[in-house]
Parts: sequence; C-alpha cells; structure tokens
Amino acid sequence: MDKNNISIIILAAGKGSRMKSPKAKVLHSISGKPMLYYIIKASEEISNDITVVIAHQKEKVQAEMQSYFKNINFVVQDTKNFPGTGGAMKNVTPKNEKILVLNGDMPLITAQALQGFLDTDADIIISIFNLKDPNGYGRVIIDENNQVEYIVEQKDASRDELLTSTVNAGIYAFSKAVIEKYIPLLSNKNAQKEYYLTDIIAMAKADYLNIAPLAVNEEYFKGINSKKDLSDSEEIMQNRIKTEWMNRGVIMQLPSTIYIESSVAFEGECIVENGCRICGETLIKESHIKSGSVIEDSVIKNSDVGPLAHLRPASFIEDTHIGNFVEVKKSFLQNVKAGHLSYIGDAEVGSGTNIGAGTITCNYDGVNKYKTIIGKNVFIGSDSQLIAPVTVEDNVMIAAGTTVPSGLIKSGVLAISRTKIRTIVGYFFKHFGK
Repeated sequence: MDKNNISIIILAAGKGSRMKSPKAKVLHSISGKPMLYYIIKASEEISNDITVVIAHQKEKVQAEMQSYFKNINFVVQDTKNFPGTGGAMKNVTPKNEKILVLNGDMPLITAQALQGFLDTDADIIISIFNLKDPNGYGRVIIDENNQVEYIVEQKDASRDELLTSTVNAGIYAFSKAVIEKYIPLLSNKNAQKEYYLTDIIAMAKADYLNIAPLAVNEEYFKGINSKKDLSDSEEIMQNRIKTEWMNRGVIMQLPSTIYIESSVAFEGECIVENGCRICGETLIKESHIKSGSVIEDSVIKNSDVGPLAHLRPASFIEDTHIGNFVEVKKSFLQNVKAGHLSYIGDAEVGSGTNIGAGTITCNYDGVNKYKTIIGKNVFIGSDSQLIAPVTVEDNVMIAAGTTVPSGLIKSGVLAISRTKIRTIVGYFFKHFGK
C-alpha cells in the first residue's frame, strides 16, 4: 500500500458535552487506550500524512497522543469564529491528492474498514449505512444514478427528508482540488450557526462532480456521543481483542466475563479463566491465570496465578505459584511459592523460596518505599512481617509469627520472634460463667 496516495485529517476538536464529563471526549478510554489512539493507529497503516484538528483541552489531547505517536501533525481549530466540521478544515494543508476525513470519536475504525475509500474513484466519497432508527444522524439523499444529491443534518431536515433511512456515517474522502475550492465557500447560515463540511456536497453537485456513496459496516463506523455509546463500543472492542487471542491459541473460559486491554500480549499456550482483568503492558507466556485475578503491567512466564490474586504494576513472575488472595507489587519472583493471603511489595525473591500465608513485606513507612531482598531456599512461616529495608540471605528459616526487623538475616539461621505464652487459670469461667 502506497501511503503517499492519501492524507488523513482527524476531527478531534469537540467538547463532547453529551458525555457529561470534564474530560475531552476523544480521551475517554476504550480497552486501556484513549479512543483517539485507535483512529490514529489505523490511519498510520494507510497514510504518512496525518493531521489531528484539536481545540477543547488541546494541550492535553496533543500531549497524550504524542506519548504514543511521533509523526502526527496537530492543527488548532478557531472554534469561536469557525465552528463545525467545515471550520475545522480551514487551516489544514494536506500533502496528498486524496484526503480522507475521519472523526476522533470512532475508535472501532480499522485500516481494512477504510480500504473502500482507497479503492473508489470519485471526486467525493461519502460513507453511508441504512438504519431502522436513523434518529440523530444526518440523512443522505441519493438519486436514481446512485449519486449523492446532498446531505442534510437532522436539525435542518424537512419532514420528507427525515423519512430517509440512509444516513451519513461521518467519513468522507475528497480530492485535494475539491477541498481547496469549496472550503473557502462554506457558510454558517443554518440552525446551528456552524460551518458544515457536508455543505460541500450541494456545491459540488451543482458543478457536476462525481459524488459516490460508499456503503460501510456500521460496527466499524460507530461514533461515541455518550457513556452508553462508550460502553457499547467497549464491548465490541473486547470481543475483537479476545477473539484474536483465542484464534492465536489462548484458552479463555467464559470469555464474556474476561477483560483484556489492547496492550496485553500472550505467548504460547495460556489459559485465562472467567472473571479475570488483565491490563496495561502485560506479557503472559505459557501460564495459567485463574478466575477472579487482576493483573496490571506485569510479566508472567511459566507460572500460575490465582484464583483471586492481584499483580500490580512492575511485577515479574517466572516459574512461580501465586495463590489466592496474594498481592504482588513491583517485585521479582522466580521459582517461588506464595500460596495464599500474602502481600509482596518492592521485593526480590529467590528460587526455591516458600512464602507462608499471611506474610507481609512492610515496604512503606508513611513517607518512603523500601526494598526487601529474600534469597534462595528461604522458608517463611505464616503470619510473618519483614520490615524493609531488609535482606534475608539464602537458606534461612523464618518461624511463623515472626517480625523480621530492618537489616540483615544471615544464611543458615532460624529467625524467630515470639512472646512467651501466658495462661491465666479460670479466666474464661470468670467472664462467662460455668
């Protein structure tokens, strides 16, 4: 595919007031990434000239996208003087002869779904689909020669026009000559007092240009205008992500109950049980993630995790058993057993070590975080606390109920700290009677 054939302009300037959120609409997350991320990612597959038009929270939107993409142009729309989709095009200067205009609130778009715009030869290409309930969409009027006559926004449509079920999917392709000629001619004489990109259609029609409709799959061109739309799109995206990984060999039990973000990767044969949440830059290789577990930005190799375990960011787990109700944070565990009810934070744990139930690495003093280093073949009894910074050398036994203070525990020792048991004869009967 020649990326020099098409320029892409992504309209991402709107407030998204129907989202009822202080956050810019295009920054709302779908499967772990801002919705605008997916549109730019798809665009990069077919074009080397991508411009994003921004206005509302422009600094945040630009900074967020630049954290993912390095070769994107940004243009700030003058929404005060030139509001609307037509106004957004005023200061854009695309390089290539065909210009594809996308919306920043369509995260389900893919490069493959856009291929029809590249394959169709016309002065203007307009995406359309038919809806049983077209409420909220602009209507597309098509003549007997399968040419687009004009597009009318719902608020400006007549009663007869509102009966049309063919709607505007919101994506357009123009020749560069069309953009250069008609954008300066747009007017804001309409109900919204905005400059509509769609007004180009009537002008081009009057000049006998070729205006072709392109039928598209609604799933890929679904716009997001509300939190309900966001939820619906999330479900579609999740289905795509999980279907792809299952097709590549991952076993998922009750996949509809599993959440996997787009940045997660699997290698080899993995099993993910029901109710799991796997987020961020996580890699899972040849491992079994059991039901109800949460994994964030971690690496898991040849291990089993859960059920009901929580791996927080920067955890590295290899050849290890992490059991139920175990939480690990920013720790390196290799060939370790932590069966249940433990917290391991800011730690390095060596091969052959067993961590008993109720063990806690006390890594935080209220101000700073400190590290715990546990060597190889260490046995830590239940209900022990290791107060960081602390190092436990290889081949150490820590008795149940021991508090290990900051410092060093030498190799080969038994560490034990318990108060002597005290019994008071008859105490129970004194309080509760015989």
